[in-house]
Formats: sequence, C-alpha cells, structure tokens
Amino acid sequence: MPPKPASVSLLPTVKVSPRGADRLKQGHVWVYRSDVAGDAAAPGALVAVADQRGKILGTALYSSSSQIAIRMLSSQVVENLPGLVRERIQAAIAYRERVVRDTDAYRVVFSEADFLPGLIVDRYNDLLSLQVLTQAMDAEPVRQAAVSELSDRLKPAAIVERVDPRVRELEQLPQKNSGLIHGDKSSTVFTMNEVRFQYQALEGQKTGAFLDQRENYAAAAQHAHGEALDVFCYQGGFSLHLAKNCSKVTGVDSSMPALEMAEQNAGLNGRDIEWIEANAFDLLKDYSSAGRQYDTIVLDPPAFAKSKKTLETAIRGYKELNLRALKMLRHGGILVTCSCSYHVSETEFVEILASAARDTHKSVRILEKRGQAKDHPVLLTVPETSYLKCLIAYVNN
Repeated sequence: MPPKPASVSLLPTVKVSPRGADRLKQGHVWVYRSDVAGDAAAPGALVAVADQRGKILGTALYSSSSQIAIRMLSSQVVENLPGLVRERIQAAIAYRERVVRDTDAYRVVFSEADFLPGLIVDRYNDLLSLQVLTQAMDAEPVRQAAVSELSDRLKPAAIVERVDPRVRELEQLPQKNSGLIHGDKSSTVFTMNEVRFQYQALEGQKTGAFLDQRENYAAAAQHAHGEALDVFCYQGGFSLHLAKNCSKVTGVDSSMPALEMAEQNAGLNGRDIEWIEANAFDLLKDYSSAGRQYDTIVLDPPAFAKSKKTLETAIRGYKELNLRALKMLRHGGILVTCSCSYHVSETEFVEILASAARDTHKSVRILEKRGQAKDHPVLLTVPETSYLKCLIAYVNN
C-alpha cells in the first residue's frame, strides 16, 4: 500500500532546482548535489522535496556527503521509514516468488529497483548477505527493521553484513568490518541451474557470487560445445555450466583464491576442469599469437568503465578481448561476451563486437542479447539499474 498523506511540516524540506525537479517528474529518483539548495537536513534524514516554488514533490532520503544528495522514496509524504522498509521488503520478496526459478540463490532486494535506495540483500540458500550503501539505511532503526523483516519472512540461519569500506568513506559513515549480524553460520552450499556452489559469506567479491549472471550461465550452456575457454572465470560460474556440454573446459582468472574456490565447486559437481592463474589480456595475446583454437569462449571481465572518464579506455579493453577471442574461435564457434559497465551501452557494446569482427574478417551472428537475471530488476525510469550486457554469438570463419 502507498504511504498515507501526512503533514509535510513534520519533515525538513529540501528545495531542488528546476533541472532537479524535471528529473524527478520524468521518473528518476536521484537528484545530484549541484541541484540541491544547500545543506538543509541532517545526514541520512527523511526529507520532503520541493521545487523552487515550494510545491512538494515527495519524500526522499538525504545524504550530506554523496554527490547523489536526494534519493526519492515516494511521491507522497512518508514519516515512518522503518515501517516503509518492512513493507517494501515484503513486496521485494513477493516479486522474487514470481520470477525466480531453478535456484536457492538470488537477489532479494536491489536498492532503487526495489524502491529501497542503498539496500542490497542477497540470498544464498539458508544465508542472507546484506549491504548498506547510504547514510539513511545505516540508521539503527532502519537497519533493525530490515534485519527483523528479513528474518521473519525468510527464516535464514544467519545474516551477514558485507561492508564496502570505500562506500562508507564516501558516505562519511564509521568504518567497520564485515561480520555476522544474525545467527552464527557463515558458509553453505547453494544451487543454480542444478549446479552446486560453495558459499563463504565473509569472502569473495561483491556479496560472494555473481548472481546477476545466473540466467546467462544457463543460456551459455545451451549453446556451448567442444573445447571451451572461460576467461575471468572467478569461482567457476560459467565454467561449471559449460562443462555439461563441452568436451574440455579451461577457466582463467588472476585470483588464486577464486580459482581455489572454483576447484572446490568443480569437486562438488564431479567436474574435471583445468584452472589457470593468469592475466587475461596476456594469456589471450599469447594464445591467439600461438594459434590456439577453441569452440566456445566466454569473456566475463569486471567493469572496465567505472565512470564516463574511463569510457574510452574501457572500449579499447573490450575491443582487444573480443578481437583476440574471435581469432581463436573455430568455424561454428560460440562467443559469450559480457560487460557489466553501465557506462558502456548495449549499442556501444554491440558495435565493439562488430568492430572486432570486421578486423578479424569473421562473420558473427547474434544468437541472444541478454541482460541481468530477473531478480536484478530494471526500473524503467532509472537507467542505472540496467548495467549487464551479455551477447551470445555464432562465429563463421
């Protein structure tokens, strides 16, 4: 249910510029500091947002330090933030019950896309991993409401908080370590598409696994065949799925701890996979120069473009990876190429692959254009919630 209207006089009011107001009226939920008139509220405060004429536009979370000063919650007035957090966690869980299949690991809450800015919650079987990314969500009453609702609804054995020190520094929050905030269990085994994975809640990148690729893992496995090379394999997500249909799979990553976990995951599933610790760019250069050939290649690198300033460098990096991979694919080969850089659009990513195809004189047909899994929903008016691109292509020599 939407929050009931209430008197705005109980909330501090923050005025936004005409540009900021227009942005909100178009459906976006962020207003940048350059469009906010001064520090009109305490860090993490619940505020009423008004345009320059004083017309109330809704209720938002305020940050005194982030460049995103305003994160809208509702077009109506909200006074009970902990209560609203509980309601929206309930709605997020209900949404996952509709869209999640073939797994006991998925994103439960996806920040703005679930109308809970600054809150990320992932489920791994009987464990939950929580991340707090804003001042407002770090306030104790809000945290308690979130943990309590998650515990009541999902009955996890434990909840772990994963801390990103850089985010807490940017939000001017006290530094702390990742740790258990409910229960006493920090490891489990979860399943995606009938493939089993070890999960160590206090280790690894992000919240511990790349759940946004879950549906892409299954799609890639449908097309994969022959000898496969999985580059930036991390803990073996693509590799383990490819192994079902491929005669040989080699996974490459620069992180030995990630490869050690990948080997454990291979053992869980009875898979024999070759793991190589190497810099992906150097390995692809050496392999392509040596004439190595594969039937299936997966490229799943980290985000190369963390900001618009690094976009040009990122495009060059993606181009080199795809060019090397295309050179190494046999006739009829499958290329699965990914980008999780929001600043590289799908159109730009397709053009990167097209440019690499032209340079290698390969004919490339797109079999599938894919994005993030459905438990990472895209909010139509907030393009930043859409970030993952995955192209599956058929390559002719």
